[in-house]
Amino acid sequence: MVNDSDHGQAVETRNRHSQAYEGLRSLLLSENIAPGTRLTEAEMTGMFNVSRSTMRAVLVQLTQEGYVTSEVNRGVRTRNFSPQEAADILEAREVLESALAGKAAERATEEEIRELRATLEAMEDCERRGDQVGYSRGNRRFHQQVKEAAHQETLARAYDTLLYPLVMRQYRNLTAQHPRTGSLEEHQAILMAVVTRNPEAAVAAMRHHVASARRALLLQTAVGHAGTPAD
Repeated sequence: MVNDSDHGQAVETRNRHSQAYEGLRSLLLSENIAPGTRLTEAEMTGMFNVSRSTMRAVLVQLTQEGYVTSEVNRGVRTRNFSPQEAADILEAREVLESALAGKAAERATEEEIRELRATLEAMEDCERRGDQVGYSRGNRRFHQQVKEAAHQETLARAYDTLLYPLVMRQYRNLTAQHPRTGSLEEHQAILMAVVTRNPEAAVAAMRHHVASARRALLLQTAVGHAGTPAD
């Protein structure tokens, strides 16, 4: 029989694990840690104020999910994608997100469409003012809203397992124009397809939009320079 003390300790352990996992995952998705950086248990336990056993479990989970790699004599390191791995992830994103856009055209509620409109209007304002950070934030919100408006949990879960943000963090060309030429118009086409309830147009518009980043990556790696323009 489990007593209250044991149960409380188990809950606390799960909470600490969850907090450390979310914290480290967010850090990995930020631009504050370069690809290939070694992560030591000692440093991470101090950063997130957890025990070594908890941090070890967190690192095992993140390794299984592909956020970090673990090798004998090299330890745990942030993920460093080869150009082919990056291209494969971008291609998978193209397929999954275009399917989600098609479902959003079928299933989005009127409230969700209003939210998409508001996000796009904010992106348009950011482009006029030259607010690159605001535009990027709106871009991420727009794609998240399309995914949610699809109401297709199986596709959404598959999409969420992609490590696309890590790929873009590694390969984004910071010297390229941002937002990319045509980006806003591509978002407008996606929204129009959703508003008019045209799944085929939504799939095509999203596929064209997402494929731009993949084609740019393949083109530049072909001539020996890794990098993609942002969405």
